[in-house]
Amino acid sequence: MRIGNKELLVVGDRVLIKQEDLEERTEVGLYLPQTVVEKEEVQGGRIVTTGPGIALAEVAEDDEPWRKSSNKEPRYIPLQAEPGDYALFLKKTAMEIKFEGEKYLIVSQASILVLVRDAETLGSDDVLDEFEGLDGLDI
Repeated sequence: MRIGNKELLVVGDRVLIKQEDLEERTEVGLYLPQTVVEKEEVQGGRIVTTGPGIALAEVAEDDEPWRKSSNKEPRYIPLQAEPGDYALFLKKTAMEIKFEGEKYLIVSQASILVLVRDAETLGSDDVLDEFEGLDGLDI
């Protein structure tokens, strides 16, 4: 992700997520303090960019791989997550960063519970409406 003359590179099997605004008001109209809202276990947001994936070990083609240097490009197992996907993830494993004044979360792909991918761009509220059975969850 490039902003101005700075570039943010995500490494490995991690994704950069722009967290959705946390709900401070319950369905019945009660306002929750920020400390309660931040304690939610599962949160969601849009994936901004992803790392290259899980690195694969180089396969030695001869008996003595240390004798010659290899200039091969590294190979990766690609991630399932793609930029633009909506992700529900475990908040406790996320690392919050600030880049060029914006707050982002770095999350390992293993911490992502669900990805929602649609051909059309949906807002975060529209995405959650598509799920059935989430009424009892505090997300």
